[in-house]
Amino acid sequence: MGSLTRDRARRQPDDAVREPGPDSRAFHGALSGNPNSMSRYRRGGNEAGTVIAVIADVMAGIIGLWILMYLLDANRANDLVEFVHDAAAWLAGWSHDLFTFDEAWARVVCGYGLAAVVYLFVGHAIAGRLHRH
Repeated sequence: MGSLTRDRARRQPDDAVREPGPDSRAFHGALSGNPNSMSRYRRGGNEAGTVIAVIADVMAGIIGLWILMYLLDANRANDLVEFVHDAAAWLAGWSHDLFTFDEAWARVVCGYGLAAVVYLFVGHAIAGRLHRH
């Protein structure tokens, strides 16, 4: 107990406030209110890469939403569920019957999931490439 008390006594009030080190610049830049520091795609001047990344994210999001709705047994008579299913079927038309598992849920997860992963990978690869040039 004695050494703990002595350590506290030796501290100066400035010990509690430390200057951020070089590793914390990226974190503090994101909190500075600068919207350009929040996204890794907004740093460059090429907005086409940002648009492509956002489109890829939306496409994968629609497919992911359909997978979730299917697994949760959403009401197919609902207009929103029907819209999401139609959009996902169109986006994953090339892959939704690619696998022939016995279980229907496995076919949906793998077929539609593959399309979502491909859209994310290709879209973000193209966006990253555009931002480098």
